[in-house]
Amino acid sequence: MSESQTELVQQIKDDFEKLREQMPEIGRAYEAMPQEVYKDGSLSGKHKRLMALCVAVSSGCRGCILYQTDHALDNGAGAEEILEACGVAISMGGTMAAAEATRVVQYLREKGLVS
Repeated sequence: MSESQTELVQQIKDDFEKLREQMPEIGRAYEAMPQEVYKDGSLSGKHKRLMALCVAVSSGCRGCILYQTDHALDNGAGAEEILEACGVAISMGGTMAAAEATRVVQYLREKGLVS
């Protein structure tokens, strides 16, 4: 992958902010659900974010992959845990998920978390 994952995250963030400006009610509704879903409960927020990362990698949603990686890191997941989650995604999603997992590796490398 030649595109910068860090730059892609910023582009998605900027574009989504423009969308929220145009549709503020949708933006507020959209943000309310994750606040509820990802809070600590029987499962920790960290584990929920790792689960979401598995789904994102298996689905091939590049924005979701990058944002769930960030959220997992913010919730205390280390690079090893994130890569293990990618392994689960690969076991479920095969070669397509394996290709998407390389985006996570590149992003972690850009953040200085893996070599």
